[in-house]
Amino acid sequence: MPTIVDYLKTGWTRPQLEALLSAMHARPRDILRDKGAPAAELGLLDPAFMDDQILDAMVAHPVLVNRPIVVTPRGVKLSRPSEAILDLLDRRPASFRAPMRAQPKLS
Repeated sequence: MPTIVDYLKTGWTRPQLEALLSAMHARPRDILRDKGAPAAELGLLDPAFMDDQILDAMVAHPVLVNRPIVVTPRGVKLSRPSEAILDLLDRRPASFRAPMRAQPKLS
């Protein structure tokens, strides 16, 4: 059974985020949520902002972290899009439905 952590309520610690990013081989900007979060208002979308500054902002404002991040023995990935994490799972969830993709028109 998966463990679900509601980080909007519990918040993040810097070591948590650093460990996740290291396991994902990612940088803070890679998991920065820019829609529905105060990233733009805080100036975090400016390329001049350094990783340390973005991490500090993520700790102060947990909503800045794009979620969900899935952690399994097979690895760690941001589940955006949802099918990105299928290779981390032992089996495909019965309830999983891949998003509909536009089909090209055949002439």
